[in-house]
Amino acid sequence: MNELTTDLKLLHEATLNNLKSSKANNTLRAYKSDFKDFGAFCAKHGLNSLPSEPKIVSLYLTHLSKNSKISTLRRRLVSISMVHKLKGHYLDTKHPIIVENLMGIKRVKGSFQKGKKPILINHLKLLINVIDKQKTNDIKKFRDKSIILIGFGGGFRRTELISIDHEDLEFVTEGLKINIKRSKTDQYGEGMIKGLPYFTNENYCPIITLKKWLEISKIKSGPIFRRFSKGLSLTDKRLTDQSVVLLIKKYLNLAGIESKNFAGHSLRSGFATVAAESGADERSIMAMTGHKTTQMVRRYIREANLFKNNALNKIKI
Repeated sequence: MNELTTDLKLLHEATLNNLKSSKANNTLRAYKSDFKDFGAFCAKHGLNSLPSEPKIVSLYLTHLSKNSKISTLRRRLVSISMVHKLKGHYLDTKHPIIVENLMGIKRVKGSFQKGKKPILINHLKLLINVIDKQKTNDIKKFRDKSIILIGFGGGFRRTELISIDHEDLEFVTEGLKINIKRSKTDQYGEGMIKGLPYFTNENYCPIITLKKWLEISKIKSGPIFRRFSKGLSLTDKRLTDQSVVLLIKKYLNLAGIESKNFAGHSLRSGFATVAAESGADERSIMAMTGHKTTQMVRRYIREANLFKNNALNKIKI
């Protein structure tokens, strides 16, 4: 009997580990952070957060709706549901009191969401030019230029960008192949390869800039985008995804561009928007960005063609 109990306990622990491993670490951290806010709301009002019930969750969503987007509400709902599952509790997120409440909130608030601005070609050139003008060592300039140009050229998510290792790179005649081991929409680590061709203008070419960065940094293995210590000594520590955001905002400000409406995602959305403006079809864009559905890509294409295919152009005044 004791052996059976021990076996069941081990199976239970292994099952919990499998459930945790099914999600990326960043996703699990987001779940915990969201649930912490839900827990604080419940504690304040004397309600149970775990296990909870649809009525309480619906009250929380109404509370959030005063200052949050619909997308935030949906994400919090997913987080609350996932924490319940991981802890072995059932929560009916399809209960009418939750579904109808969300529909009502959406009607009142509207569902339009203004995203962060994309970094377009004019922004990209300004950023590279302003980096070149900085009174700092070449090693810092080439790292920062490589981050921006590779991030844009490959339509990278910032977590994908900082996860690139030297072993993931393959320079070929046509350009550069980058092996992406895992991404937000590739939770099982199947991976994908992005191909970046050479740009005509060498000053803004991701591949030539990256080659110079690797040469000057002498990086032969491990993370290609690393932190500097004081005195601009290069460490072996990988940059964080937040560092990418701060770097972009820093150079936007130096270029005289208001950075508030830009984010780390602006490199990725910038690539998709510029590619759409240049006539690339959604399949080609998705092959580079790794989007699994066409919804977001079609939004980029619509915005890129806002004036190109505008019916008002047909009216002569």
